Amino acid sequence: MSSTSVRETVRVIDSALPSPELPIVEGAGTAKAVLWPGNGAITRTFQVIDLGAGARTIMLKHPSDAVYYVVGGAASVVDAATGQSQDLREGAMVHIDAGDGYRLANAGTEACRIIGGPCPPDPALYAHLQNGKA
Repeated sequence: MSSTSVRETVRVIDSALPSPELPIVEGAGTAKAVLWPGNGAITRTFQVIDLGAGARTIMLKHPSDAVYYVVGGAASVVDAATGQSQDLREGAMVHIDAGDGYRLANAGTEACRIIGGPCPPDPALYAHLQNGKA
C-alpha cells in the first residue's frame, strides 16, 4: 500500500454520469447512488432522489445517521415510529438519527429533488447490486 491512504484521496464524481438505481421509490421517480461503496465511498454516501407528485420512498432505517437536503420542490419526512410528518421546503435539511425509521415524500404538486444519504454507507441500500458493483 502506498503512503497515501484511501481516506486522503480526493476524487471528483460527476453526478450527471450514469449511476446505479436504488429500489427505494414508490411512484414516479428515481433514486440514484452517486457516491457509494461501489465507487469507493467509505465514510459518506450521496444519493439523488427525484420524486414526482405523490411519490415517496419506502420506509428506510439505517445503522448510521443520514442527512438530506431539498434541492427543489416541496418534500416531507415521516417518522416511522409516530407517523408524524414534517414539511421540508427547498433549501431545508433534515438529520435522521441512526436506527430511526423514516420516509421521504413529495409534498407538492411538482417534482422535488432531494440529495443526501446515510453516513457511513448502509450496505442494505446496495444489496440488490451484484457484488456491490453497478
